[in-house]
Amino acid sequence: MLPVKLDSYKPLREVVFDTLREAIINGVLRPGERLMELQLAEELGVSRTPIREAIRKLELEGFVVMVPRKGAYVAGISLKNIADVFEVRAALEALAAGLAAERITDEELEGLERIIVRKKKSIEEGDVAGFVQCDMEFHDAFYKASRNERLVQILGNLQDEIHRFRSVSLAYPGRMQDALEEHRKIVEAVAERDVARAQKLAWEHIENAENSLLEAVRGKAAAAGEEGEGLGK
Repeated sequence: MLPVKLDSYKPLREVVFDTLREAIINGVLRPGERLMELQLAEELGVSRTPIREAIRKLELEGFVVMVPRKGAYVAGISLKNIADVFEVRAALEALAAGLAAERITDEELEGLERIIVRKKKSIEEGDVAGFVQCDMEFHDAFYKASRNERLVQILGNLQDEIHRFRSVSLAYPGRMQDALEEHRKIVEAVAERDVARAQKLAWEHIENAENSLLEAVRGKAAAAGEEGEGLGK
């Protein structure tokens, strides 16, 4: 990681917290990786105090686990955690899809269709990172079209955890193409103002994403010769 840039609008401890949190979300700090205060302080160009404060806050948010007599580690992606997150996500995404089918504008529909085109191009170029970015933009635009600010806020809060899963899920063989087709069908249902179909397709899309993620996680665990439930401990 690069040294943090001081932000005159934020205390140093918050800048450090945001930096470490983003590193975990984006996979720079991987599940199961030990967080060494001195090493992180040197990398970020700060003292150990804001590092220690950030780690404590990350523990409260579930991104870090403290192991007695061993220290702090990036929280693993457990099967239980996956099930909990996707159970909530499926219900909320179905709700968002139904509301979007009722409230979306023609301009927003065109925006979703443009993202679909970009996703197809990412697949053709083998650009996983580009596909992941498009995937995030698609869901953000989709949430906004629901016209429910509280729903957008709740789904936004889930996005950080979802993003930890997204790259693993989409790396599963064939998942990017399947996700593209699923998104295409959802957009068609929304464009036709078919609320029930949009909800059903959105729910199925999240279930398929969860199943791909679970297969990917189990595959990584098997490859590592682990019997544990998930990535990292």
